[in-house]
Amino acid sequence: MQEDRFSKGGNQLKPSLIEFPEEFTTERLLIRKPMPGDGKAVYESMQASLDELKPWMPWAHTNQSEQDVEANIRDSIAKFISREDLRLHIFNKDSGEFIGSTGLHRIDWAVPKFEIGYWIDTRFAGRGYITESTQALTKFAFSELNAKRVEIRCDSLNRKSRSIPERLGYTLEGILKNNSISVESKELRDTCIFAKYSI
Repeated sequence: MQEDRFSKGGNQLKPSLIEFPEEFTTERLLIRKPMPGDGKAVYESMQASLDELKPWMPWAHTNQSEQDVEANIRDSIAKFISREDLRLHIFNKDSGEFIGSTGLHRIDWAVPKFEIGYWIDTRFAGRGYITESTQALTKFAFSELNAKRVEIRCDSLNRKSRSIPERLGYTLEGILKNNSISVESKELRDTCIFAKYSI
């Protein structure tokens, strides 16, 4: 049955025609596609978290308005529909509060393979939410999207980000030396590549 969602008559479906759930839940979280109007909550979350995000996220150095964030979200909705990129928003299932953002990026539907990215509102950090959402998204990629490979890449110095794939049993395949430049100091940085594979 799973293969039927990705092929028709022996030919691979166009990504925009692939159907799959656009939201799912965990014990504490609702994880869903972005929607118009999410900009206000996301903007407020970004503003509250800039100091923590600036060492790792280039967009944290841009002076974005709430309108800019809403426009970016609407662009991500279009990419979600075309299946070019699958941005997802994380909410507290009980309170409805926006907690952070995750998603499946750098997609190759021919494999299929995906890369998980994430960031959390500083006000909700330290409660295991990103571990919980990443575990659920990993399972979602394999069970719903027929993934053969899921990656997580991060700066080797970003211990909080590295701890997520390490905790979830991802394999550290290697470290790319001098692979990027720090967004703050402009120094050369190394990138860790973690991955899981279908059995």
